[in-house]
Formats: sequence, C-alpha cells, structure tokens
Amino acid sequence: MNKPNDLARIDHDDLDTNNSSNEHFSAVLEKRLSRRNLLRGGAASAATAILGSMGLTACGGSDHDDPAPAPAPAPGGTTPPNPAPTEKLLGFTAVGKSLADSVSVPAGYTATVLYALGDPISNTTAAYRNDGTDTDFENRAGDHHDGMEFFSLSDTGGVSTTGVTRGLLAMNHEATTNEGLPSFFVHANGGTNSLPRPALEVDKEMALHGLSIVEVRNNNGKWEYLQGSMFNRRVHQQTEVQISGPVRGNALVKTKYSPDGTKFRGTINNCGTGRTPWNTYLSGEENWAGYFTRSGTDNAARGDKSVTSLNRYGVAQGAASRHGWETGGADDKYQRWNISKTGTSTDGTDDYRNELNGEGYIVEMDAYDKTRPLKKRTALGRFAHESASFGKLVAGQPLAVYMGDDSRGEYIYKFVSTAVWNAADATAADRIAMGDKYLDSGKLYVAKFNADGKGQWIELNIANAAIAAYANYKFADQADVLVNARLAADAVGATRMDRPEWCAVNPANGEIYYTLTNNSNRRVEPSSSSQVAPDAANPRSYTDMKGSTAQLGNSNGHIIRVAEDAAGSTATSFSWDVYLFGAEAAADAGRINLSGLTNDQDFSSPDGLAFSHSTGICWFQTDDGAYTDVTNCMMVAGLPGKVGDGKKVTLTYPKTDGSTLSVDTFVGKAASADTLKRFLVGPVGCELTGITETPDGKALFVNIQHPGETTAAANVGDAAKFTSQWPANAGYGAGKRPRSATIVITKNDGGRIGS
Repeated sequence: MNKPNDLARIDHDDLDTNNSSNEHFSAVLEKRLSRRNLLRGGAASAATAILGSMGLTACGGSDHDDPAPAPAPAPGGTTPPNPAPTEKLLGFTAVGKSLADSVSVPAGYTATVLYALGDPISNTTAAYRNDGTDTDFENRAGDHHDGMEFFSLSDTGGVSTTGVTRGLLAMNHEATTNEGLPSFFVHANGGTNSLPRPALEVDKEMALHGLSIVEVRNNNGKWEYLQGSMFNRRVHQQTEVQISGPVRGNALVKTKYSPDGTKFRGTINNCGTGRTPWNTYLSGEENWAGYFTRSGTDNAARGDKSVTSLNRYGVAQGAASRHGWETGGADDKYQRWNISKTGTSTDGTDDYRNELNGEGYIVEMDAYDKTRPLKKRTALGRFAHESASFGKLVAGQPLAVYMGDDSRGEYIYKFVSTAVWNAADATAADRIAMGDKYLDSGKLYVAKFNADGKGQWIELNIANAAIAAYANYKFADQADVLVNARLAADAVGATRMDRPEWCAVNPANGEIYYTLTNNSNRRVEPSSSSQVAPDAANPRSYTDMKGSTAQLGNSNGHIIRVAEDAAGSTATSFSWDVYLFGAEAAADAGRINLSGLTNDQDFSSPDGLAFSHSTGICWFQTDDGAYTDVTNCMMVAGLPGKVGDGKKVTLTYPKTDGSTLSVDTFVGKAASADTLKRFLVGPVGCELTGITETPDGKALFVNIQHPGETTAAANVGDAAKFTSQWPANAGYGAGKRPRSATIVITKNDGGRIGS
C-alpha cells in the first residue's frame, strides 16, 4: 500500500527484533522434552437458537450430574462455598464453530452487552452517536477493550473482596481499528490517511488508548454500568504517571517533559492485566514501539549505544509511526511521538530522544482511589508486556510475578520481590504503598528451557559477567539492564520463545501457563535466520490450508506450562511441558492435531488466559487469522492436569537430502469431552480477550475486541459493506459501526459459569 504508514494492517505482535544468536526452542532439536498433551474426545455440537432481540446465540446444554471438584481458594484466601451436589464443571454442551456476526454461548446461558466503545462515563457527556462525530473521548469508553479485572464493592460502595453484585471493572484499551493511519470507525469520513494528521483526529485517537475504570452492578438480575459513578475514570495519553523503582531518575528516562526522569505521560497499547494480592490493578504495555518515529538520519545524530537499543526494540531510523501522531502540531503532546535527537543537550532534557525508554512496563493503578498515583513498576523490566500473574502466596516468602514478552523470538520472565509476604498487607489501606514495598525492589529473571524438560531462571543483574561483558551493548548500571531487559536476556543466553502472550497461575497447584500464539517461521529446513526448525517443545511444522491459501509453519500455536522446583517463588530451576496444541480437528493426528482435538474443541492461536478462582476452570481465548475461514475467534474452557503426566511421542520429518528429522516430545494424559469444551464464539473479525469474574463465579466478564476489523476504510460510509455490525445488531447502542465491547455472561439457573 502506498501509504505513509508501512505497518498498516500488519499484526504488530508478529514483529521480530531479536537477532541474537541465543538458543531458540529450535536449538533443543531432536532432544527430549517432558510434554503434556491435553484433551481428547468431544461432545456433539448442538443446534443454534436465537435469544430474543439481543441477537446472541446459544447451544444445547447437558444433563450430567457428576459431582464437581472442590473450588479453589480465591485471592486473599477466601474459599467459595461448596457447589451444589448436582453441579458438574463443563457440564454444558460445547458451542459449535460459527461464522455468524453474533456471540454464541451454550444453552442455559445469557450473554449481555455491558460497556462499549464511546459509552459515556460522566453525566455531562452526551450519549454516543456512533457516526464518527463524537468527541470528549477522555470521558468515554476507549477502544479495543482488552484485559480487565473485577474489583468488588460492598453494598454501600466500600472496598470489598467478596461483593458479588456491585464492583469496578478496570480495563485496558489496547489500540484502535485502523487501515493506514487513521482509526477510521471513529471519524466521520474515515479520517485523514495522509500526513500531517489533523490535531482533532490525533486528540481523539490518543484518548481512545489507555485504561478505564467503570462501576457495574447487578440491578434485579440485570448487569449494567453506572454512567455517573464517582469511581469512573479514564487514563489516556495526557494522564501523568510516575516512574517508580530502580529506573526512576535515571539518565535513560530524562526528557523535556521530565528533566529529572521521574514522570511520564500516559500508558499505551495495554494488553494483558494482573491483580495484586493487595487489591490493585496491573496493566501491561505491549506493542508500544510502533507509535513512535525517528528521522532517517537519527543514527548519526545520536552516535551512541542508544541506536542498538532502539533497533532491538523495533524502532529503526526512518520508520513511520503507526498513526502519524507526531504531525498533529507543535505542542509537546504531539512532538513526543518523534524520538529523534533534535536537541543539543547531552542528557536529552531538551527533546524526546529518551521517550521510548518510558514505555514498556507494568503499570499499577488503584481502581478504588483516583487520588493515588499510577506507577510504572520498572523493577519488572521493560519489554512488550502482556499479563503479570502472581505465584502462590506463602507467608514469609518473597512474591513471584510471571510475565511474557509478546513478539516472535522473545523471552519469558519472572520477578521475585525482596520483601517477603505478610498476609496483613492484603488489606492495607494504602494499596499503592504496598506496590512500592513489593514491586520496586527485587530480582528479575529470564527463562532458559532445556531439552530434558527442565529449565533455569537466570538473574538479569549488572554483576552477571555475561551482562557486564556483553559485546553488543555496554550496560551502565542496573537501571540500564532493566530498561534494556531484552538485550540483557540476549547476553545471558535465554531461550527464544514463540510469542509468549498471556500467563496465568493455576490456583490448584501453582503451575504457570503461557499462551504461545503461533509461529509462521517454523520450518523443517530453515532457509533464513528468521526461520527455526521444529524442536521438542515446538515439534510441529506443517502446511495449514486457509481456503486455497497454504499457511506454513506452526499456524495454530500452543500453551506451555512451568512447575517451579521445591523452592517455590525463589526457585531457580523448574520443569515444563506443553499443555495443549491448537489444531483443526481434521488435521493429521500424528503430526498436527497432537492433542486429539474434536470439532467441539479445536481452536487456533491461543492468546487470553485466566483461571477461575471459583471453579478452577482454565479459560483461554483466541486471536486468530489462520482458522477464520471456518470459525470466528472463540473462548474455550478446560480442566487441566499437571506438568509431566504423559507419554513419549516421536515425530519424524523427511529432509531433502534423504535424511530424517526426528523430534521427541511427550503427549500428556488423554482427556475426555468433559475436560475441554468450546464455550463461546464471537462475531465477525473480532478477537476474544479479557476474562474476569465475580468472586462467586456467577458472572463472567469477557471482551469482544475489534469486530469488523476486516472492513475496508473506504467502506466506512456504507454500513451494508461492514463485515460486522456488532453490537448494534444485538440491540445495543446507536449507529451500525462495529464497536469493541464488554459482555457479561450469566447462567439462567443462577449457577456458576462453566457448570
């Protein structure tokens, strides 16, 4: 496309900037790995029926009455009441694959649209017209609803960990739907697809990114959001955020806006989330690099090691920004997106050359208290953060936070706090102070996976000889190590992974799960440095057909899991295996569909991931482009086993020289239709993302992101050409332009979701 933005319509998660020679998973080629296969078998798909005027669909239920397993403890140690004797987890009939422009859930469940792009969160903001003329997005729901957490309120509006009828949804607004430069669905004429961009368009798009806090309640059985709640809040690109932890005040984060390196404006491209044991919200800054640009001569202007850092994080000189926000005008709020060295100072306090170093962190926010500052927790490292998940809490032991870096060839990380856990801190009045205590001091580790199913956590510390002597980049101090965590991980020989997305900890046994979405660069015989061969943990390389188009590599992704050794949070060694491989049910069971998925279970490109603390169900969601000729993206429910409960399988691939590539892996304990089922399918063009629930597990909140994303910008004025009209076609809101939205799912008999 001859447009200023060469990255238009590119999946920014797919970019690979890791050119290190570190061992990839492919380097454990032809060696043993302890691997678990999930779930075999399936129930017959039920017919689809329309649920009233909402345009949401449901599939048939189930009459199983086996007893359910005991519920897992909720955060903070509260154990839900035992379920009714007749409850069976995953007792619903699986939802069938669907290409309909609707949300399908099992029979006996209701899905209701709750909170969508543009919805006003203040009483003085007008209702959303959804025709591109709306303004005041600082007081509206942002776009691309992503990860979220539910924070309970008591009946009187106080802080609670057990309230189930009233609460706050804290939510990420990751991005906007764009083709070329503009976010075309929010502009009347589709927006300006040339440079410079009009200031009013840029202002609107900057406000669409960030975070939401919105109060929700169950009003006589119907969930609703409260437009004028005192808790409602938007965080956007003009919101001040403090830099906290070891990087605070460091030379690498000094800018014209913050000459002392202590503050930053906004948070962007927020994807996965986390919830702290002291009841605050964590948000991961993911694909932030693409929002910035630098001149074609910036390398020479800089003339220092910052060029290495910028290239490693994906901002080459001369690269266009995603939206052209830097062209909105002379004001600093626009100029900050141009990170070229334009000033004459030696420390960067007269330009925005260091602006990129303020992005890429875990951000902490107190959802209950607007007066408390947001903080970027720099001790947890800087990369394309997805979610942040806490390990099992043990009094007197440090806390562990698990994270992934979502780009091909990147790494899996763990942070271990210096402070040891005190259960009294779970109810502390000053929750942000607890973040200071546990998240500003500790050790950052990166994972190295071995071929025998074991692995090590390697500390990223300036004292590590491999880091101190790294030839490609000279680290100045520990803050430099954290800002350039990717380079430090390169230095110590961490294992390159295939797009580590969300992570979640199984509350039943403390094992850590990571979704690895896909890898189109997997080849039996790699022909370039970007391609990698199958290995024990990634044993598949195959041709997947999307219609008449051949997709090469591992198009469908998988889920990996880690079990810490006996030391728990402080362990420096672990065991690991693969929990589940995505695949089409009809694919070759010996090479592709290694998990034996049926039509009621098959999926592609796992992304969002969470465990229910009420039921113990593992929920995962898809962000797929490989299987969308057959079905829209979906959400699947599983009852997982544990690391290492399987058998050895050897895959063999013929090579052009007549030899054979043999890859050993381990297929886990077979599962029945009762342990893996498709629960939800979304509308056309969407991604399913974000999972949270009320403490009793009876209301599940899910985000539908960018329905209709495949619409051409040229068709923005013709609703008949939209590839989706959801949620308008489900009876929600004005206009027909598709909108990202939060839905709430309840069970008609009042039971727990997934039973």
